[in-house]
Parts: sequence; C-alpha cells; structure tokens
Amino acid sequence: MIFSSWNVRGLRGDGKLRMVKDLRNKHRVQMLGLIETKRQIVTRFDVARIWGQGSPGWEYVGSDGASGGLLLIWDEVMFKLNNCYKGERWLCVEGMILKNSFNCVFVLIYGAHGRDEKIHVWEELSFIVGLCQVPCCFMGDFNEIVHAEERRGTIGLTRSAEEFKFWIQDMKLADLPLTDRKFTWFRGRSCSRIDRVLVSLEWLEEFPEAHLQGGPRGLSDHCPLIVEGRKLRGGLRPFRSLDSWFTHEGFLRMVKEEWRGLGELQFTNKLKALTEPPGRWHKANFGEKDKKIIKFEEEIKRTDDMVSNGVYDETLEARRKALVKCCERWYVRKEVHWKQMSRSRHMNDMDRNTRYFHNIASARRRNNMIDTLVINGRLVRNQARIKVAIREFYKNLYHQEDSPSMGFRDGLVVQIDEEDAMALEVMPSAEEIREAVWD
Repeated sequence: MIFSSWNVRGLRGDGKLRMVKDLRNKHRVQMLGLIETKRQIVTRFDVARIWGQGSPGWEYVGSDGASGGLLLIWDEVMFKLNNCYKGERWLCVEGMILKNSFNCVFVLIYGAHGRDEKIHVWEELSFIVGLCQVPCCFMGDFNEIVHAEERRGTIGLTRSAEEFKFWIQDMKLADLPLTDRKFTWFRGRSCSRIDRVLVSLEWLEEFPEAHLQGGPRGLSDHCPLIVEGRKLRGGLRPFRSLDSWFTHEGFLRMVKEEWRGLGELQFTNKLKALTEPPGRWHKANFGEKDKKIIKFEEEIKRTDDMVSNGVYDETLEARRKALVKCCERWYVRKEVHWKQMSRSRHMNDMDRNTRYFHNIASARRRNNMIDTLVINGRLVRNQARIKVAIREFYKNLYHQEDSPSMGFRDGLVVQIDEEDAMALEVMPSAEEIREAVWD
C-alpha cells in the first residue's frame, strides 16, 4: 500500500507528465495526489494519461485561473470512495481501504501564503475531521515549517509557524519523519521542508510500519513524498531483557531452572544458550496481553451483572477483588513493556498511557530505519546491498592483521632478580596504604 503526493506546479508539458508516470510505475503507487495542477477542469482523458491502464477513481479541485488546482487519483481495487469534500486549498476523500476494511480520510492540501489564510485553512480542516470522525491522513504542501532547522538560514519560528505547530498538537497528529532528505522545496539558495504527511494516532495504530521517503524532484521545485505501509526489514537482533518480565512471579524461577539444566557448560556458552528460553517463555506468558486483559474485564463485568441481579456474597466479592488485582497487574505489565520499547523519559506519563508509548516506539523504528546509503559515491536503496555494505564496513573496521606471536622470552621483558621479586610479594604496610590513598 503506497500513497504519494507531489507539488508539480502544472501538468503542461510531456516532461512533467512522464515524471509522474515514472514515479507511479516505479513505486507502484495506489493513491496519487498532485498539487498546483493549474487546471480549471480535469477530464477522464487527463487522468488516463497520468494513471495509465486501469479504471482509477479521481476527484479534483479546479485552479483559480493559472493558480492552484488539486487532483487525487486512486486505485478502485484498493480504495472505495464514500464521500468527497472540497475547499479552495484542500481536497478530502472519505472511504474504505478494502484490503483491511479500514474506514479513513485522505486530505490533499495546498497551503496558503498569508497568516490569516492559513488559519482559515486549519479551521476548515479541523471541521472536516470532526465531521468524518474516522482516522485521517493529511498530505501535501503545507507551506509552513514546524522546526527552525527545516528552513535554511532560519533561527526561530514565525508566529504562523508556531500556530501551525500548535494546530498539529491540538489535532493529535503525528508528523511522519522524512529520513532520506532534509528539505523538500528548493529555489536558488533557498530550501525548506514545507511538504509533509500528518496522520492521526488511530491511523498510526492501523499502519504502524508506515514509512515516509522523498523522491527525485526533477523538473519541479518540490520533491514528491511517498508513504509506504511496508514492513521494516531487519537483520539479526541482539538479545534484550524486558522490564515487564520481572513483574511476573514465574520469570526468575524459569531462569534458575534453565540455568541448572545447562549443566557444566562454560559460562559464555551458558549465556548464549540462555537467550532462547526467555523468548519461548515470553511468547507463552506475554504473547496475548490484550486478550488476557479483555478476558479479565469480561469476568469483572460478569460479576457486576450478578450483583445487579441481586446475587451477592463474600465469595463473589473476593472473586471480584482478585480479578481486579490480576487485571491491574496486566495493565502495568503492558505499560512497562511499551515504555521500555519507546525509551521514553517521561516518567510522569506512566498512567496506563500505553498508546502514547506504542506510538513513540513505532516512530523510533521508522527513524532508525536505514532506507538509503551512499556507497562508493552512489546513493543505494537496495536493502540487500545496504546490509552487505554495512557488514563489510565493520568487518574491515575491526579486522586485526596477522602479527608474529612473541613471548616473554623474546626480549620484550627483562627477568628481574630474586630480591626484587620478593619485594613485590611483601604485604604493604599501613603507612604505605595511607600514603597511597592520601596521594
């Protein structure tokens, strides 16, 4: 599943049209948003020229003369349209992603230039999100930065940038990090990152592997943005203990039993062999935390229903207290687990805010992903080649060249006499210890 948005600044000319086709074919884009099309009317013929074969769905906002214009095209096998809303600078389609029956909203945006116009656009978008009441994905040219380093030569944020940042926080949107480039817009010496993709937390929970990258801008002054909902590729993972394990009474007992069962193996071999049992134990005891919590909550509700129907005794009350205690214990385990995975330093947020830590952990995984690497002066995106290059780099870095083995008797160390040897073996006096410490 791949979505893309691009500020093309007009589709006139076969060069830009060819670039859009290449982008779609290369990345197998299933939803394509084009900004500043400069078209007052978009026909089916125009869409067919851009999309190629197939029967795509599409909606557009016409330009105001030669200014603006939005076009959103999607594969109808992937997305089913339910409603469409339009503004002067935004285009919203509400529907369902058929693969996983996920109701959502896509909003394509062409940001305003003046501060008052920007505020008006943010208010309209807030209203649309409240109207749809489903997870949303905003993508396009917002014409505003969020951090000072996103615009070259900028020291602080303007008032409109601060208001845009506050709007993102107020809407509880996550700004997908762009890992393979710093800026998305270029004009002469000026460059900034004004193109971005913002998604709601519900969207991020449905697509935790969503990954943002930029494409070559070619004839445009903007880089295209590609959102890909793919699994992150990874190699071998180092062993890591989880803090939540130590909240379970059976964990240390399992470790002791496994350690004794390894017998007389060397210490390092025992440590290596002990990395597998905790994984199996985790899967058996922590693999379905959510289901266990739901099961306890259902049992608690069942006891409440019995009390509502007039059935009450001390045994029922004791059972309910035990269920509440067990359910609370699993809430804490889940919370501790995701806090460790997120490496969050916000200790005050430990209030069963598992969703917060889960999203931070997902963001960390996206940020740590090596999507491209410069190898011998060339930009490489192939994951297999990147893995080989990294492995060879560290293999050469820590490689030790063969050197002749030399012993103590090869002239490196002079043998001391018997008197010096005895002096080294004498226990130090209290005065010598005092002088050494105070020195």
